Amino acid sequence: MKKIQIIPAIIPESFEHLRAQLSLVRGVCPLVQIDIVDGVFAPTITWPFDSTQGKPFNFAHNRSFIDEHFKKIIEQKEGIPFWQDFNFEIDLMIQNPEKTIDDWLGIGAISLIIHIESTNEIKKIIDKIKNANIAVGVSLNPSTPNEKIYPLIKKINFVQFMGNDKIGYHGVELDKRVYQKIKNLKNKYPELPISIDIGVSHETIPLLIEAGANKLISGSAIFNADNIEETFDELKNLATSKI
Repeated sequence: MKKIQIIPAIIPESFEHLRAQLSLVRGVCPLVQIDIVDGVFAPTITWPFDSTQGKPFNFAHNRSFIDEHFKKIIEQKEGIPFWQDFNFEIDLMIQNPEKTIDDWLGIGAISLIIHIESTNEIKKIIDKIKNANIAVGVSLNPSTPNEKIYPLIKKINFVQFMGNDKIGYHGVELDKRVYQKIKNLKNKYPELPISIDIGVSHETIPLLIEAGANKLISGSAIFNADNIEETFDELKNLATSKI
C-alpha cells in the first residue's frame, strides 16, 4: 500500500496572496500544490498572469502579462515564497504549455502537472520535463476517457484526476464519475500513483482512497477551515485510517 498524502492546493490571486496562503500552512505540511490558470484553458486568471490586461492573450509573446516576481523567479533572482520550507508541485492549467514550459522548468518545483486537454504536444512536453529531472503528472477531466492517457503511462510519474470539469476554482463538488475512473485506472495499473484534485473533503476521502487514490489535493476544505493545522491533521488521520 502506497503512502497517502494530503496536499493543500493554492489558487494564487497574486504574489502577495500566494505568500499569505503559504504562510497559513507553513510548518503544517511539506508539500503544496500551486494551481496556475491562464484564463484561456480555464476561465480563472491567477498569478503570475496580469488579470488587469484582459483576455484572451498569449503570454508566450507578451511578457507584460507576467508578474515581476515571476520574472525574477525564472531568472533565479528570487524564489517562491518560503521556498526553504516547502516542496512545490505546479499544476499548469494553461493552454498550449509547450510554448512556455521552459519558464516553469527553472522555478524550483519538484513536479509539474500538464492537462492532457490543453495540448497536442503532450509527449514532447513530458520528455522535456523528465530531461530536467522533474517529476511529471498528467491530469484529465471527468469527461476525458481514461484511454487517452494509456500511451503515456510509462513516461510519467503519476496521474491526476480532476474531480470536476469545472477547474480553476475552490469549493467545487466532486463529480461521482471520478470514483469509477480511479478504480478503472488502478485496476489496469496497480502501481501507478493516482492524485485527485477538486472535491476532496472529510466525506469523500474514504471513498477516494477505497477507489485507489493516494494523493489527495484539497483547497477549500483546508484553507476555509477555522483551524487549518487541526483540519489538516484530521484529513491526514482520516486518510491514514483507511489504509
